[in-house]
Amino acid sequence: MSRAFHATLPLSRAAVDRDHASRGVPERQRDLWRHEHARVLVLHRGLALGRPAGEEDARPSLRLVAPDALEGLVGITGPDSPPATDAATHTNGPVVLYLGTTLESSAETVAGAPVFAVSLDDEGADALTAVDGGAWLDLRRIAVLLDDLAAGVFTEALAMANWHSNHEFCPRCGSPTTIESAGWVRRCVAEDVELFPRTDSAVIVGITDAEDRILLGSNALWEHNRYSLLAGFVEPGESFEAAAVREVAEESGVVIRNPEYVGSQPWPFPASLMVGFLARADDGAVLRPDGDEILELRWFSRAEVADPAVDVLLPGPSSIARAIIERWYGGPLPEHHTA
Repeated sequence: MSRAFHATLPLSRAAVDRDHASRGVPERQRDLWRHEHARVLVLHRGLALGRPAGEEDARPSLRLVAPDALEGLVGITGPDSPPATDAATHTNGPVVLYLGTTLESSAETVAGAPVFAVSLDDEGADALTAVDGGAWLDLRRIAVLLDDLAAGVFTEALAMANWHSNHEFCPRCGSPTTIESAGWVRRCVAEDVELFPRTDSAVIVGITDAEDRILLGSNALWEHNRYSLLAGFVEPGESFEAAAVREVAEESGVVIRNPEYVGSQPWPFPASLMVGFLARADDGAVLRPDGDEILELRWFSRAEVADPAVDVLLPGPSSIARAIIERWYGGPLPEHHTA
């Protein structure tokens, strides 16, 4: 993957040392929580506390709060007491997750500052915003407007929050799970089995033909005029390249060979890693949408993409699909095709 392409992937950016060595040391976690520059990213229903764009700020930004701002309002007194990341009895309540230490300074904090995340319920979120205000921001909508630190911690925290919300109970036996290692492990209380965060890998492919047109498909769940690249999950025992060949054939009837890896991006909605490829369709390809996931397929030329009269909606700027299409297009896509 070229560094230039990587720079076009908003959710692949990061400016945090995840500091794995400190996760399993409760004393270290307490010290980090009490650090003078420690900050907490607050989540609520998949959104992050922040500041919307306004007259003073041209761009939206995250609001990383000091730990003591949470202690009096919502009862979170750190990772050494309930709700605790290292408490043997913790099964419910907000999870205090240690994200790591910052690698660079930002408007919110200094380099080397510990960063945590916590996901609040409705009552906690209302209590917090009633005091200091703020807005709840959607990662998909603002990712391209955030700096590397904010984009990275939002992506990391959201992916982990989604994992925790689905693993309060053991997937093996249904027993409750407890939280360990600063939020990075859950343990089944019945079987004493450690559960680790999982990511679902998916491939996404930019396919061109002999005329250098790009193949886009319309999913059954989308508006009729929304198009994107073909994509699908990797099956057990399958390589990324084999998954790319299979998914394209299943969804379109098109045969591709030797897909070329271009880059990857986490997609925490709820828990995917999108692995991007470029590929050339065999000559004479006949488009056959599967009729289940993909209802329509079209080859698009660059002239058609540039034409405002062509009524199509293309992927949003936070997606790797957008980055791959723009790589083929040769620059930013026209705004009239973005929703």
